[in-house]
Parts: sequence; C-alpha cells; structure tokens
Amino acid sequence: MPSHDLVPLDLTADVVVVGGGPAGTWAALTAAESGADVLLLDKGYCGTSGPTASGGTGVWYTRPDPAEREKAMAGREALGGFLQDRRWMARVLDQTYENMNRLEAEARYPFPIVDGEPYKRGVQGPEYMRRMRSWIKRAGVRILDHSPATELLVDGSGTVAGVRGHRRQHGTDYRVRARAVVLATGGCAFLSKALGCDVSTGDGALFAAEAGAEMSGMEFSNAYGIAPAFTSVTKTAYYGFATFFHSDGTPLDGAGSQGGRSVIARELLRTGIVLCQIDQATPEQQEQMRLGQPNFFLPFNRLGIDPFTDRFPVTLLLEGTVRGTGGIRITGDDCATTVPGLYAAGDAATRELICGAFTGGGSHNSAWAMSSGTFAGRGAAAFATSLGASAVRRKLIGVGGAGIRPDEGGRAVGRDDALDVIRRQVHPYDKNYLRNGSRLRPALAHLDAVWEGFRGGAIAHGGELPGLRQAAAMVAHARWMYTSALARTESRGMARREEYPDLDPNQHHRIAVGGLDRIWTRPEAVTGREPAAA
Repeated sequence: MPSHDLVPLDLTADVVVVGGGPAGTWAALTAAESGADVLLLDKGYCGTSGPTASGGTGVWYTRPDPAEREKAMAGREALGGFLQDRRWMARVLDQTYENMNRLEAEARYPFPIVDGEPYKRGVQGPEYMRRMRSWIKRAGVRILDHSPATELLVDGSGTVAGVRGHRRQHGTDYRVRARAVVLATGGCAFLSKALGCDVSTGDGALFAAEAGAEMSGMEFSNAYGIAPAFTSVTKTAYYGFATFFHSDGTPLDGAGSQGGRSVIARELLRTGIVLCQIDQATPEQQEQMRLGQPNFFLPFNRLGIDPFTDRFPVTLLLEGTVRGTGGIRITGDDCATTVPGLYAAGDAATRELICGAFTGGGSHNSAWAMSSGTFAGRGAAAFATSLGASAVRRKLIGVGGAGIRPDEGGRAVGRDDALDVIRRQVHPYDKNYLRNGSRLRPALAHLDAVWEGFRGGAIAHGGELPGLRQAAAMVAHARWMYTSALARTESRGMARREEYPDLDPNQHHRIAVGGLDRIWTRPEAVTGREPAAA
C-alpha cells in the first residue's frame, strides 16, 4: 500500500478552505459566519505567506456613488479588451466597499487619515493579514499551518468531498472529510522569485482540473513585473513615474510601465541592461510612495541609492497568473466551479470577470480576493448545509494523478527536470512575453513531454510529495497558458502575438481551457455587457 493511503490525522469539517491569503481568510470568515464548521489549510503560516502578506497593495475601492462607480468600471475596459462583465464588476465594488468598512469596524484596521477621512484604497499587507488571522480565529475557524494540500477527494458521483495533504512540521499525512471545499491557493508565478510569490505554484488549479474543473483566461497570464535588478520587489505602479535608459545613459524610447514593457524586455534580451530613474514624481508623490510602500525603498536605502535622483538597473520578473487574469472558471455568483462542492476564490480563480484581458494590478486583485472569498465562503457553506447527514459517511476517492497515481509504462520525470523545463520554456521573455507561434509551439512540445513523464512514473511520498505536485501544477499551468495563447490568433489585452498584432472583433470571446493529458480549448461568450462594446 502506498504511503499516501496511510492517514495518521483524520479530520472532518463542513467547509475546508485551502489557502490562507486574503481570499482564503475572507472565505473562511464568511463560511463560519454562515454557521459552518470551517478548517483552513495553509502551506505556510496563515497570515505571513503570499504576495499580499509581503508588502502593501492598493484596493479597488470606491464609494457607492454612481459617477464614481462608472468611472471605476470604465477606466480599464478598453485595456481589458472589453471582456469584463459589468454585473460582476458592480458586485465586486459593492462587496469590497462592505468588506473594507468591516475591516475598519470589526478588525480595527488602522487606515491612515487623508483629508479628514480614513483612506481605504490600500492596505499594508502584514498588518492586514495579521488582523485577518486573528479575526477568523475569533470566528471559530480552525487553522492547520504548514500543511499543504496534495489532492482533492470526491465521492462516487464526483462531488468534491474532502482534501488530502501533508503536515510539514509533523512529517505526517492528513485527510479532511468535508461537505464543500474552497480553493484559494493563489495563482502561479513559476518560482520566479518575485517577492512573496514563490508559494504561488498553481496547486489549486491542478487539483481542480483533476476533479474535472475548467480554466478560463489562461492566455492572459504572462504578466512580468518591473523590479530593481538587485531585489525581488515588483511594485510596477511606481514605474509610471519613471524614465528608462540604455546602458550608455541615453533614453530608451518607448519604454514604460504601461504600454512600454515590451521595449524593456527586448532591450534586456539584446543587452541585458536597462537603467531606470523614478524622476517624474513630485515631492508630494515621492512622500506618498515612501509612506505607502516602505519596503520598496529598503534595498535602495541599504545600497545608498535614491531612486528619485539616481539611475539603477531593472529587470522583469514573471508573475504569471498572480498578476494575470487566468484561473479556475467560475460558473455562478457564489464562485462555484463546474464540479459540485468545489468553489474557487482569489488568484486561483479567473479575474476576467472584472479585469478582462489585462491585469488590474494589485488593486483589482485585492478587491477580487476579498469579494470572491466572501462569495465562495457563503456558497460553500450553503452547499454544505444542503447535504444530508449521510454526507459525512461518503466513500472518499482521491483524484490526484501526477506524482500520486502514475500511468504504467511511461518515463519518470522528477521535480528538478520539470523545474528546468519551466525555467527554459516559461521564464524567457522571447517565449512567454514576446509571443510568436513559432516559439510557442516548440515550447509547448517540451512541456507536453514533461507532463507525459509525470504521468508515466514520477511518484513521491510524505514530505517530498508537495514539491513534486507543485512542479506538476506549474507544468499544467504552462500548458493551459500556451495552448490558450495559440488559440487566440489576435492581440487583445495581455495576449499579444507578434504575427497577429491587431485586435480581431470576431474573437471577442473568452477561451475556456481544460484537460491534463489532452488539453482542449473552447470559446465562451462574453457575459454582462452590450455586444456593441466590442
């Protein structure tokens, strides 16, 4: 008997939330407030791991003023290729407004006072997540830290009925029998070293796909953040106030934070050096930046560099679906997926509904995290309540494939092999960012071969299993990403193709993608807007 069938710790819960970032904690809080017994699983320590906990972030927050709301929704629609759903945008703005007010009133988050009012368009991640952890514990949520999930469990009808995983600090496996599961595992940044993102390896999407769920928007997943070459801090918004230079000090024409990042990528490919100076911020804006994101300036201070007056080298770090918009496809207002009993929230879920084809950046992602977490927690609790008492006696079946239940007769591929292919086929700018079918197809072929190796023999147990499953999740992510990118033969939002530089009105649709051994794509009609907007 393989060791993953030995379960030293056997737990039950109405709702299991996998992931302890903003989306996971809001999901856990809402499910608990709905009366559910909730268990939250975090691969790290809930409240400290993930991109939000590592720094500050803006929040897509507006008052319930019609003109202000319209401006917030219309501001990025063209950039997003008009793939957003206006009804969902309004729902998220409403929920974000409510949640930010609750954060102030019930979690006592200390928003700074600006012009006599609490400023709620941003949060400091460490303080925000510290308070979320305390809040969900007060609500009765149980937390299992350092306990990565490794697969979903389903019943005989395919309804999700639990989770299996591993407790790192105890060296033992665990199983949770649950009535509903929320995946809030974050996006996938492919171990690029972007600050806080190396825990974002796309695990939840792999689990969901193994249970039969679909993805959407995966072609919009090639986000690269600008970072000083000597740090991992990607705070791209600040570079909207920057000028970029060649290594000889002459201006790099066309380079910019928005609409000019491809120029930076090409220069990095050509010479390996791009210099930057944040020289267009006023003294007042400089002060706001220092107050808003103090950790951005720490490495500059240590090196004696003033980013407002000195030039410094920059690079681009892959942020994948952490800052892109692709993820698990949502089929209902409660963030349900195509699999009964399974819900998705935060970066694990597609953000096309509010961002369309282009990243909304940290502000939209943070609003989406708290809102989708709220929707998913409420939906999962309702689903759990709808099941009868016999639900806890369902026979559980593990659906994990790669690394757990390999096919016979294949070539075993290990974690290091997979990570090497990810570095060579997914990280490079000329494959993933400056996309061309002539480079995407060979890269996809390499990834397909690695996947076949995973399915054909790679297996791990105990503490080695989470790492192997993370590698499998990244390979799966990349294959959905490139397959969707090849299916979109135009340039829309972040999905730009060198050989198809124009937007094609006939491709005003979303692309669903799914499968693991055989990847498929399917166009999906855009919801929640007038067709004339295309």
